[in-house]
Amino acid sequence: MSKDIKQNFNDEISLKELLEKGKEWYTFLLSKWKIILFAAAIGSVLGVTYSLIKKPVYTATLTFVVEDDKSGGGLGSALGLASSLGVNLGGGGGSVFSGSNLMELFKSRAMVEKTLLSNVVVNGKEISLAEMYIQDQGWREKWNKNAQLSKISFQRKNNKEQFSRVQDSIFGEIFNNLSKNSLNVEQKDIKVSIINIDVSSTNELFSKMFTEGLVKQVSNFYIDTKSKKSRENMLILEHQTDSIRRALNGAITGVAVANDNTFNLNPALNVKRVPSARRQVDVQANTAILTELVKQTELAKVTLRKDTPLIQVIDKPILPLPKEKFGIVKGVLLGGMFFGFLTVLTLVIKQFLKQLQ
Repeated sequence: MSKDIKQNFNDEISLKELLEKGKEWYTFLLSKWKIILFAAAIGSVLGVTYSLIKKPVYTATLTFVVEDDKSGGGLGSALGLASSLGVNLGGGGGSVFSGSNLMELFKSRAMVEKTLLSNVVVNGKEISLAEMYIQDQGWREKWNKNAQLSKISFQRKNNKEQFSRVQDSIFGEIFNNLSKNSLNVEQKDIKVSIINIDVSSTNELFSKMFTEGLVKQVSNFYIDTKSKKSRENMLILEHQTDSIRRALNGAITGVAVANDNTFNLNPALNVKRVPSARRQVDVQANTAILTELVKQTELAKVTLRKDTPLIQVIDKPILPLPKEKFGIVKGVLLGGMFFGFLTVLTLVIKQFLKQLQ
């Protein structure tokens, strides 16, 4: 029992000491209220200044859907018939760029760089998106002070393969900034094939134009890649069709010439009719081949149309874009709280070290 009483007594002493210590620190900080208030005021002023200097961020959002025609329907029967005749009409590029692969394609350096090298018209002047980004970031003003950097330009006519080391380094920096801070591609629901692409920057026009340009570049690359096989087959069939048509026209002309040569010919001289008969066989053979090639060419065209368009835009960014701005009230509160807390922490540490001496 005596131990419990002693323990309670020690606890009361400790609590009392803690309260007294807290009161002591409170009194100390209260005596420094002018310093703390002054620091908070400075923080609020700096917060307001930051809110006025910081540019608003504009976000362009584009929504698109990927066409995934896995079943050919009636076309599948036609393709099967063509295959039975020994003709490969393609049938799409499979699902190499579907789902997450397609989203990664939007974020790829190759697609971003091609988009940056595309030209747009701003205020009546043609300029590349890369140059537009560089000017918006204020880099061009710094480069003009350097003789080597001032000559660097990024235009559509520039060949990426001929870029210098400095140009590659600058493009790498732009790509890293865009991929980490500006570009976001996501599929909000795995059950729905609708994909959103968001681009954020301090330049409203750049956000809009870069978003639309990137979708255009990826769409062209996607269509060219997926329909490459069927397009090549169609071109081959068209070339063969043109060749057979020319041969058929030549055979028809040859039949007419041979008939002219045998006009009023003595019936006993049948050997003179052989060239005409040969030409007639050529006409019949070429006619049959041409008929089959025309059918196969039309099937190839249907296959190519089946593969395009593969990316269908649903919603495009429309000006004015949504913007996010660091408000004045937010700057006052955050700046004042931060500097006030920092001042309190400094005073406490300083007073604590003084007591230890």
